[in-house]
Amino acid sequence: MNKPLSNSITAALPELQAFRRDLHQHPELSFDLPRTAGIVAARLKAFGFDEVIEGIAKTGVVGILHGKSGPASDAGKRVLLRADMDALPIEETTKAAHASQVAGRMHACGHDGHTTMLLGAAQHLAETRNFDGTLVFCFQPAEELGGGAKVMIDEGLLERFPVKAAYAAHNWPQMPVGEFGVIHGGAMASADGVLITVQGTGGHAAQPHQARDPIVCASAIVANVQSIVSRTISPFDQAVVSITSIHGGEAWNVIPDQIEMRCNFRSFSETVSARIEAELRRICSNTAAAHGCSVQIDRPPMTPYPPTVNHPAETQLAIEAMTAVAGADKVHQDLQPVMGSEDFAFFLREVPGAYVFIGNGDSAALHNPAYDFNDEALGHGISYWIELAQRSLPAETA
Repeated sequence: MNKPLSNSITAALPELQAFRRDLHQHPELSFDLPRTAGIVAARLKAFGFDEVIEGIAKTGVVGILHGKSGPASDAGKRVLLRADMDALPIEETTKAAHASQVAGRMHACGHDGHTTMLLGAAQHLAETRNFDGTLVFCFQPAEELGGGAKVMIDEGLLERFPVKAAYAAHNWPQMPVGEFGVIHGGAMASADGVLITVQGTGGHAAQPHQARDPIVCASAIVANVQSIVSRTISPFDQAVVSITSIHGGEAWNVIPDQIEMRCNFRSFSETVSARIEAELRRICSNTAAAHGCSVQIDRPPMTPYPPTVNHPAETQLAIEAMTAVAGADKVHQDLQPVMGSEDFAFFLREVPGAYVFIGNGDSAALHNPAYDFNDEALGHGISYWIELAQRSLPAETA
């Protein structure tokens, strides 16, 4: 049974819903979030935050809030709470009154809701300051492929504000509103890939014996890489290797010189990912040699995401906070690991923390043009953030 929301959160919900829908109408992409970041920074300042830093990773915003006892003297009294702000290059089809007003862009992953929930918690905590230490509120750009978390870290966020733990949350379609979920250990997979270029010798389709056909070679590579997961990776390690595109040739009667392929691979361990890449390179090289071709493997212009791995103590603290908000029967600890990726993984490589899921109800899937964040989830997410903050940095009692 869900516990009722506090009166202060309930009173704030209409304004927060309007705010979330305004963000939804004005989606911005990657690191280019001037409107969104500007509004977030202005709100934190209006809440009376002790410090608001703008411009980290171009449009990232960090708000510093001290508890009743004043600033934390060391990292053991500081905790980071993170929300992502960017949208996706997708044309929205919801036909909602608050649908995106920008062609080809929409909040198809609910980052508008994530930002709103953390801001709602920020307002409440700024008013009460019922914690001991310092909260670092991180509003991050470019979660979708841009690796904004890594850029914020590379620009010194954790050096300037060292913390003992970091937390993030994501809405989860098909999980009922008011319910929560968590995955112990590896929660979300890494996302990595390579560009494979097979170089052969072109020729006439009627005279294949005078060519070195890169299509035949590429086809063999496609078949052979399927053995990586089934024959190289332990059956106890989860992994996926997929060839996601093949390009080469234009004419009906010409064997091309070159074929390009894109390969995506995912796992829950950086060690496994490294093994996958090594096997990819070995298979490609040897297969090309067997067909009289050559092969080149390049890194694409994307930031590879490591696996998102929850830490035991911080995960337990998150579970306790979710249980306090929703009740033990509404907290799912048996979720399957997710093969999708999340750049909060970069934070979890640097400091302990936990990444959890908040029910979004019967909505379309994430990254779907019919998706919309469920405003009924706002209060539950805000309650979780407040409870987590207070449990992470408990106020001293008299």
